[in-house]
Amino acid sequence: MTSTAERVSGPAPAGPDTRRGGPRRGRSAGAGPSGSGSAGGRGVRRRSVTASRAPLVLLAPAAVLLLALVVYPLVRLLVISFQDYGLRAIFTGQAGFAGLANYTNVLTDASFWPVILRTVLVTGAMVLGTIGIGMAVSQLLTRLGVVMRTVVSVVLVLAWAMPNVASSLVWQWLFQPFYGVLNWLITQLGVFGDHTQDNWASTPGQALAIVLSLVIWQAVPFVALTLYAAQSQIAPEYYEAGALDGASAWAMYRAITLPALVPTLLLVTILSVIWDFNVFNQIWLLTKGGPEDTTLTLGIWTFVKSFVSNAYGQGAAIAVISTVILGALTSYYIRRLVRSGEEDL
Repeated sequence: MTSTAERVSGPAPAGPDTRRGGPRRGRSAGAGPSGSGSAGGRGVRRRSVTASRAPLVLLAPAAVLLLALVVYPLVRLLVISFQDYGLRAIFTGQAGFAGLANYTNVLTDASFWPVILRTVLVTGAMVLGTIGIGMAVSQLLTRLGVVMRTVVSVVLVLAWAMPNVASSLVWQWLFQPFYGVLNWLITQLGVFGDHTQDNWASTPGQALAIVLSLVIWQAVPFVALTLYAAQSQIAPEYYEAGALDGASAWAMYRAITLPALVPTLLLVTILSVIWDFNVFNQIWLLTKGGPEDTTLTLGIWTFVKSFVSNAYGQGAAIAVISTVILGALTSYYIRRLVRSGEEDL
């Protein structure tokens, strides 16, 4: 039964509508902070995305250049090595598929293995001569005064900056018969008789010596300056401690300098192998691969097959084989370089 008070006062007034007003007001009140937080989060995310894309945008031009100047030529070279690509293909633009015929012809050529062996030996001689003389010159720079060191460094930079075509022409002038400077000097000494008519490029041993001397002369400045820069970063306290212990100069070089130069030596060795393995201008301008194929390396053989014999497919196959051999030669040094870098860390 309903009590008298309830009948008189009637039903109790309804409280606030918790289903509509309260929560709605709560959402409305909190909409400002929540919305600003959401907008702030979106702004932070937008800035982070923009920041993450910035390196890609900066690298895009270089990537496009690499694709155009490196990747596309390599792919095109690989395609041509599997095609019957000759003069007809140049004029018609159509080259038939040759399969492995180009590689078979190259690998079964009587000149292939002698050229491979000669290229490896010539490259090794160039690299050893460059690294050895470069190390000696770098040590000389550490013992010179400021003025003389500056003069020698400028001379080294000028020699290294000279284009290899120009330096090859200078070398031709030095060793030229009749008017060559070297022949004139030898003749003026009067000890070895008249050598004004000597043709250095006509004798296998002398021709190889000319090529080696030119390439080494061009490469030594880079190696010497790089090693000198690396040696200048060694703390002098090590040498002071060695001097206090009575160590000789050779002992300090072997125990302090040489271990510190190992990463730099590996780097310049890799670069020297790559550059010397692909030497072309100097050999072609001085000897054209002769005499008696003494200086016929893979680079010269590739050019002869492609542009003298017009067998572009075989020339491309030789270039691909050269790339594989060069990768095999440098992979060991690259692993050593990476391993030495990890040990330093």
